[in-house]
Amino acid sequence: MLLLTFLFSIICFTLYRWYKENKRHENISDKYVYITGCDTGFGNLLAKSLDKQGVHVLAACFTDKGQDDLKKNASPKLKTFHLNVTKSESVRKAAEFIKSEVGEKGLWGLVNNAGITMPLGVSDWLSTEDYKSILEVNLIGVIDVTLSVLQLIKKTQGRIVNISSICGRLCISSGGYCISKFGVEAFTDMLRRDMRYFGVNIACIEPGFFKTQMASEAEILKSYSQVWDRAPAEVKDDYGHDFCEKLCASIKGRIDSVLDSDLTKVTWCMEHALFAVYPRTRYSAGWDAKILWLPLSYMPTTISDYVLSKMRKLVPAKSVI
Repeated sequence: MLLLTFLFSIICFTLYRWYKENKRHENISDKYVYITGCDTGFGNLLAKSLDKQGVHVLAACFTDKGQDDLKKNASPKLKTFHLNVTKSESVRKAAEFIKSEVGEKGLWGLVNNAGITMPLGVSDWLSTEDYKSILEVNLIGVIDVTLSVLQLIKKTQGRIVNISSICGRLCISSGGYCISKFGVEAFTDMLRRDMRYFGVNIACIEPGFFKTQMASEAEILKSYSQVWDRAPAEVKDDYGHDFCEKLCASIKGRIDSVLDSDLTKVTWCMEHALFAVYPRTRYSAGWDAKILWLPLSYMPTTISDYVLSKMRKLVPAKSVI
């Protein structure tokens, strides 16, 4: 009897959640959405998807090529413009453009998607500047862009969607990327609690590992080699002078094979966060995130450390353990 009651409760909860999550805002064609990082990947795919649905898409690209390619595959309604999130002047000019476009209607949504993963390397191979270069894009850039248009979003009681990563819940790799995504998680939590008084909804997307330009195996191997080449001699002595070569050999051919090529798993989360009547606070996108990384993030530190160290396999030459 107790088991039947439990199963009935699970079924009722599942049906209730399904009904609640399927309620969407109507007339989205009159809403304006500002998306950063639209050159390639998630941002590019989201911009084209929303454009097809009639949304007023304001797509920020870092390169001229990104703008040109996007305009070729979108309607005249979609607007592109240049944005460098590490330059406050560029962020300010973008905000002025956004304000001129939305007018009195205000801005319904902001998707902070722009981000980088490189330089990538072991912690003590990297310089302080290496860490700063990622933080400036992935964290400070998110904060700067958000604050630049926050008043426009408060006007519509709209949405802010921050693209974090499962690496913002579990530090899977060395370097500045995970650090920056932990910061995005904290900023999102803070902003959500502060903006609830103004009717603004804040969501965080935590994708697993997907096949995008950011996760290119060739670029990852190149970054490891470049960072290793300029590492101090004493650091190379600690690891062994063939450590980087062995590391690259151990991951070559493995990265691309585990990446998910279905980017719509992420853009579905973005769209739901933007237009669902009852959006979630967090979205985990990808089976690796749901089945492996997220559960591992809830484990005791000793367990997660053990699992991740076993995945690494290689040990420094002067290791004491």
